[in-house]
Amino acid sequence: MTTSRTLGTPLSPSATKVMLLGSGELGKEVIISLQRLGVEVIAVDRYPNAPGHQVAHRAHVIDMTDGAALAALIELEQPDLVVPEIEAIATGMLAELEAAGKITCIPTARAALLTMNREGIRRLAAEELGLATSPYHFASSLAELEQGCADVGFPCVIKPVMSSSGKGQSKVDGPSEVAAAWAYAAAGSRVDAGRVIVEGFIDFDYEITLLTVRAIGAGGQVETQFCEPIGHLQVHGDYVESWQPQPMHPAALQRARDIAEKVTGNLGGLGVFGVELFVKDDMVWFSEVSPRPHDTGMVTMSTQVQSEFEIHAKAVLGLPITVAMRSPGASAVIYGQHDAKGIAFEGVAEALSVPGTDIRLFGKPESFTRRRMGVALATADDVDTARTLAKAAAAKVKPVVPQA
Repeated sequence: MTTSRTLGTPLSPSATKVMLLGSGELGKEVIISLQRLGVEVIAVDRYPNAPGHQVAHRAHVIDMTDGAALAALIELEQPDLVVPEIEAIATGMLAELEAAGKITCIPTARAALLTMNREGIRRLAAEELGLATSPYHFASSLAELEQGCADVGFPCVIKPVMSSSGKGQSKVDGPSEVAAAWAYAAAGSRVDAGRVIVEGFIDFDYEITLLTVRAIGAGGQVETQFCEPIGHLQVHGDYVESWQPQPMHPAALQRARDIAEKVTGNLGGLGVFGVELFVKDDMVWFSEVSPRPHDTGMVTMSTQVQSEFEIHAKAVLGLPITVAMRSPGASAVIYGQHDAKGIAFEGVAEALSVPGTDIRLFGKPESFTRRRMGVALATADDVDTARTLAKAAAAKVKPVVPQA
């Protein structure tokens, strides 16, 4: 039996304090949801004025891969919950602190440790849990990678074992492209630039994110619930569109839920998990899992009664949640289009004039050409119409570099 947490008053001795490790656009939305429940929030990131910094009670800038610095900050702030929101964290230190009873890590320090590294989660899924995955090899040198590519066959996909949002990921069609992919993976790695995974290419029909929630149910026990599947389009490993619900064959949906429940049940804890899966007909393969809200799940800000961020905030606090949908919908990414600081956005009014749409601008202090700076959201009677509307709205937002 698990009881829900008593919520205090922010900035007082009774405060319920949550520390977010990573405060980008996803963390920002989690923070807003926590703030609505009167939670005192400490936002941490590796650069100043991150999106979540702008809405938290306090903000800190540290290298979160520095275990000593991370432990010192946790000791200073004494949070009730530590919530990792990105991969590049000294998860080994979180595990030490959790084992010593000094922190409660969401969902667990072990989950953060395993999922930060593609090797950990892939070996758990394929070798311990026996789930269907693409064929794979790990490599720590170009020679090992060349052998791994030969073993899994071409085409194949090469990724750093530690990265996010498609960074360092490439599809390789033949032996002549392997050396460049090795160099690109090393450049894109968040932490370990010397190890990669090569995956055999699966000829799937589509890929989904199945937002899987571990939350306290009416009986006081942890229950697993599933949001409707989210379809998404990726370019260079980074999502550019998502939509909900993704139509699925009933057998495939059940297989997807079985896989997601098996993985998240093993990882344990409370909160939202973004489980990524490949689907062909009624066959389903496990790809990856993030123990937190997922970027493709930003669509839930328009489609669900509670967004993935509100669900995560409530679940980790031991509160009831709902995964009910409100409407079919879609999201489309707004890129920075410029390498500059403090950019501005024109066309927001025109974008919001597209029926059934909304806009989120993240407030990132620095733009890059392919950096996600915002997202357009749309709802409609069907997914295809929503995708058209979301893309139309996103196209009307024009990032510009202000003149000095």
